[in-house]
Amino acid sequence: MTDRRAISGRRGGFVLAASAALVTALVASALLAGCASVGPAPDQASYTTGLWPARPKVQLSFDVAPDLRSVTGRESVVFTPDAQTCELVFRAWPNNPTISETGGRLVVTDAAVAGRPVAPQVLAAGAPAGVPGTLIQLPLPSCLAAGQSIEANLGFRLTLGADADERVGYSAKTQTAWFGSGFPLLSWIRGQGWVRDPAVPMNGETAASEDFMLSALSVTAPSAMRVQGTGTAAGDSPGPAPGTTTHRFTAPAVRDVTVGVGHYDVLNRDIGGVQLHLATPTSGTRASPTEWADQIQQAVTGLAKLFGPFPYPDFWVTITPGQSDGTEFPAALQMSDSKNADLQALIAHEVSHQWFYSLVGNNQAKDPWLDEALATFGEANVGGDASDYQFTDTPSRVVGLMGRPMSYWASNGGFDRYTEGVYNQGAAVLLEARRRVGADKFDAALRGYIVGNAHQVATPNDFARAFADQPQVLDLLRQAGALTGNP
Repeated sequence: MTDRRAISGRRGGFVLAASAALVTALVASALLAGCASVGPAPDQASYTTGLWPARPKVQLSFDVAPDLRSVTGRESVVFTPDAQTCELVFRAWPNNPTISETGGRLVVTDAAVAGRPVAPQVLAAGAPAGVPGTLIQLPLPSCLAAGQSIEANLGFRLTLGADADERVGYSAKTQTAWFGSGFPLLSWIRGQGWVRDPAVPMNGETAASEDFMLSALSVTAPSAMRVQGTGTAAGDSPGPAPGTTTHRFTAPAVRDVTVGVGHYDVLNRDIGGVQLHLATPTSGTRASPTEWADQIQQAVTGLAKLFGPFPYPDFWVTITPGQSDGTEFPAALQMSDSKNADLQALIAHEVSHQWFYSLVGNNQAKDPWLDEALATFGEANVGGDASDYQFTDTPSRVVGLMGRPMSYWASNGGFDRYTEGVYNQGAAVLLEARRRVGADKFDAALRGYIVGNAHQVATPNDFARAFADQPQVLDLLRQAGALTGNP
């Protein structure tokens, strides 16, 4: 997510099937252009080394109401923990304060574990009074040992907010709907267990999850509407009710899912082997679909030179009329209906999230700088606004607070202060570190961090290890507070 101070001021993978031509072309173009980032470039196979063989296997189905105001869903999860557990924990992020205040809701209607019905225990965990909780616990028939598998099934109903400036909403005017994180999301992290950080009353992501295998994503919607999914399209078929179509998608490793449904025009473009699927409302957009696609292509190409190959074979970008900026998901983005002059930096920031949070995960509630600072760093490098992030311009009121969790910012200045302390300070520190040690050395270490933590949930300590031989970088991070509290 981006704060985009110049736009709204409101808020801030895997290469399993990507084309080898993309890697070759990007490396060649970087050399021809004299790009400063000439350190070792990751290849496709590098990203697969962190895949958890026992990662959860998830099947999701969404049945979208004809008026686009609600969704009925079912979920199946096969879970194999790496440590003993006596329960399963899911997060219902549509019940957090910022989404629920726009009308979003997620209610679990039934649940079963190992084929037997169970009564979910729903805890508020930051949800406002009167709103279903964000934390859902399912008891197990007996404790599960590390390496043992169990299957859970949940039914749920998702309500979308009208014209919501959030990741869950619909627009009656444009006849479009969008819902990201619109299902119970398993919250296990290897080596840590269940993550239960409460939602906070401030815009910004607080989710944390391992990659899971999306065995099947099925979206049933009125046949006259287009559907944007997550992963790779796996075919359509007539839906269960007359006049409906079921659209299917799969993905070998994603942390989350988003869906777009409605009266959309879809522009498809091959970007060096990455298949872009850009959905714009048929009612029109402030920037043309071609302008959007050109800016996305520029960001994907430029960031791949900096970070390494784009992590996903398909990239689903959906214009969501209610939103005022952008929200990231693995292999997908929800984007506001912005004018062309605002696209370059906005898109560069959100595309950067395909490497940071999507490919390399993090606990977004505890360590938000690991995705937002790095995404803003990517934005500064290819988004045309590097001058906005000057090391000497960081306000004294946020110096040393870069590593604070979302809960701190929610109670100390809110989103504007969070933007200063994490997005802006973070980008300024990383840019200054790159300047001091040299782009070649910094970029090579950053690529090593990406490869070493691909498909995992990284910590600030992991980032520090990647730069262990660059004490100037570590000193700057410590001064900014990014490594405080991490061994």
